[in-house]
Amino acid sequence: MEFELKILGSASATPFLDRHHTAQVLNVNGMPYLIDCGEGTQRRLLEYKLRPQRLQNIFISHLHGDHFFGLFGLLGTMNLTGRTEPLHLFGPAGLDEILTTQFRHSHTHLNFTLEFTAVDTTAHHLIFEDKNLTVHTLPMRHRIPCCGYLFREKPKRRRLLAGQLPAGLTPAQLTALTLGEDVRDESGQVLALNAAVTTEPKRARSYAFCSDTLYTETLAELVQGVDLLYHEATFLDDMRERAAITHHSTARQAGLLARRAEVQRLLIGHFSSRYRDLEPLLAEARTQFPWTSLAVEGSTFSVAE
Repeated sequence: MEFELKILGSASATPFLDRHHTAQVLNVNGMPYLIDCGEGTQRRLLEYKLRPQRLQNIFISHLHGDHFFGLFGLLGTMNLTGRTEPLHLFGPAGLDEILTTQFRHSHTHLNFTLEFTAVDTTAHHLIFEDKNLTVHTLPMRHRIPCCGYLFREKPKRRRLLAGQLPAGLTPAQLTALTLGEDVRDESGQVLALNAAVTTEPKRARSYAFCSDTLYTETLAELVQGVDLLYHEATFLDDMRERAAITHHSTARQAGLLARRAEVQRLLIGHFSSRYRDLEPLLAEARTQFPWTSLAVEGSTFSVAE
């Protein structure tokens, strides 16, 4: 079953050559979740053969333009191409007002329901769940209200050993076995012992998206042990004073957080346009956390079960 992240954009405020503004798609068991929607996101979706109409949920981290300026165009295209299915949008308060103003002055009338949820960017709390996963907010420390998002796959059921199952079990009894229960008859006699006819479930996977932020040690507790961590790394550490002034992080700080959080793998992105070559940023992050990769556009990162 799929659990993979596609990078659509990895630039910071100013785009640079082949680096577009922040946007990612997390694909979980065939369901895509769009994270941020920088300028040109709909073009990137088409380029990588990701159908925009399949999106049901969009998560916006904050209201700096490089993280959401592509949203109005994407919504407009969905409307023009006949979307009727509801779309769920999560982001800071004020995003709804911005979109409403754009719709009003452009005389855009959506033919589908846009369901907006304003998130509390200062808290770590559950904002969404479906059959695949749960999503919690991650408080960031930026110049304006900003949050990241923690995606956790829901616990999986135990797997049945077909060759060990007694004949005649009902669908309800088989379901009970996958939930870890023993199956008994009306008199209490054991018909199937769970430990004998099932195996351990495949592990649930996780991804943490940490958007624009000052280095924040307490964040390590919230993303402890995740399989895949994305953390902004706008600057090299020799510009850490500039990073502090602009409320961003350095590549070294991203690696340090990944090490303290004991994650499995780190991705760094949101690169300043001053860096034509990204290898120094990668090398710096790896001094703190060797299992680091660059979140360059077009890259796909998979997490195994």
